Amino acid sequence: MEARVKAGLWAQMALRLADIAGRPGMVLRKGDPDAGGILCLIRGREGCVVLAQTRDTAGEPAWIRGTGKEPVPEPDADAYVQRQVGRDPDLWVLEFDAPDLLPPFEAKIL
Repeated sequence: MEARVKAGLWAQMALRLADIAGRPGMVLRKGDPDAGGILCLIRGREGCVVLAQTRDTAGEPAWIRGTGKEPVPEPDADAYVQRQVGRDPDLWVLEFDAPDLLPPFEAKIL
């Protein structure tokens, strides 16, 4: 069985990496500190992208663009986040400012 990093610890790590990379981030919503899922709202020059945690076909951690392949306007990204939080009250929501819409942490995006 694979050891998993607790959600609260992962969020702290992502925020620290964002700070080091000069891409400020913040917690918009705290979820379950141990087993909550994580959404990352990335705001850039051309709109927003929401990344949601998933697993690839080999069972490895990965991310999907919940809002689609192309950037979306801010209200659309915010509405997506609200729908997901409505379905899963344990979700963490992190926000990052990244002009190029790339996450400030290592991420395999499917």
